[in-house]
Amino acid sequence: MELVHSGKVRDVYADGDDLILVASDRVSVYDVVLPTLIPDKGKILTRLSLWWFEQLADIIPNHIISATNVPDEWEGRAVRCRRLTMLPVEWIARGYLTGLGLKEYEKSGAVSGLPLPPGLVEGAKLPEPIFTPTTKATEGHDEFITYDDVVTEIGDETAAHLKHVTLEIYKRGASLAAERGIIIADTKLEFGRAADGTLTLGDEVLTPDSSRFWPADQWQPGGPQHSLDKQYVRDWSSNLDWDRTPPGPAIPQEVVDAIRARYVEVYERLTGTRWAP
Repeated sequence: MELVHSGKVRDVYADGDDLILVASDRVSVYDVVLPTLIPDKGKILTRLSLWWFEQLADIIPNHIISATNVPDEWEGRAVRCRRLTMLPVEWIARGYLTGLGLKEYEKSGAVSGLPLPPGLVEGAKLPEPIFTPTTKATEGHDEFITYDDVVTEIGDETAAHLKHVTLEIYKRGASLAAERGIIIADTKLEFGRAADGTLTLGDEVLTPDSSRFWPADQWQPGGPQHSLDKQYVRDWSSNLDWDRTPPGPAIPQEVVDAIRARYVEVYERLTGTRWAP
């Protein structure tokens, strides 16, 4: 097999007409891969994504061919998937105000050109979920764009359809998570076209790397929330004397353990099954 792409977390190999997507135990913050691995992280992301793909299969096709027909050394952390021509947009849905969405709101009162009610605080629930796309930067950071920018990039019909799908996936995910005592504050999705032109959900879906998860019983608007996702790593690194450029800092063992525990907890609470590596 040929390595065709190595990302911050995933490596992609070509195997004939298929791709093998391998989720590593790497973790990145501020687009910098840190030198410390988080045990089982890649397997948790893979297994949780597979669970979500099943829950969402009636909304849009996904790229999965097989979770078992992969090389033995990657068992549990790899999937065989269809090749997609990925669309140059990060498809983000938000139900709560936090992260970069909060910063954008504090500057302009809007996110991705969508005006929001005045007086919202960090962690506030939005009146309804909103679509807030960004660029998909190959270097540097993603930037907020408007829905009209998406239309210009990929056309009105595709933009309208995938905006609807993004919000439907978020709503379905948020509803299922709420039944399990978890708030999904926001999520990022990726779509592409299969060889026959079918719009297809790719990459990962509703994981602690691509979404913000909060325990519902600890939600309190007005400040940072207790996170069950990668935000914990960001918060830890933000207290260091580090300029957010490579090389990233090593993660101490107690922080590694806390990160892994959060990923396991969100997996077990969402799926209703115990984590068994």
